[in-house]
Amino acid sequence: MSKSILLYWATGGNVEKAAQQIYAELGAEKLEMADLASFDYHRFDEFDNFIFGIATVGAEIWRDTQGDNYWNDFFVNLENTSFEGKKFAFYGLGNQVLYPEHYVDALGYLKKEVEKRKGTIVGYWPTEGYSFTDSEGVADGKFFGLALDEDFQKDLTPERIKQWTAQISREMGL
Repeated sequence: MSKSILLYWATGGNVEKAAQQIYAELGAEKLEMADLASFDYHRFDEFDNFIFGIATVGAEIWRDTQGDNYWNDFFVNLENTSFEGKKFAFYGLGNQVLYPEHYVDALGYLKKEVEKRKGTIVGYWPTEGYSFTDSEGVADGKFFGLALDEDFQKDLTPERIKQWTAQISREMGL
């Protein structure tokens, strides 16, 4: 049986809340869960499947000078590590009403970093039912992972998580 982990950042907000819902849906017998700041990079090779949770916030969060940019630290620490043979699914939070031109852009960041290291991405999610104008987290009518909007579509989150976790469970062989 393959070993799987859900890693998320930031803590204390909607990204963590969604992580807890995803974890509950998949179950502790299939999945470990940790916030990114507490994850030991030396354990990376123990896992075959990864679920990454991220929020799209202002561009300033991606600058190297940001002290709490744990996603940047994660990828820098694993810069020379091959992700080949491992599967990755992403979920991202954003606000499609106030930031319709950057909705879940962070999914694009995760995709780029994982593909650069030759990881396999699963869990693509349809754009139907969302209202945004542009996103770096979309290609060919699909998000690069589950898109959640806790500001304007909070009522849709539980069902979206249920459907997406069933999908990635199949795609990852959980």
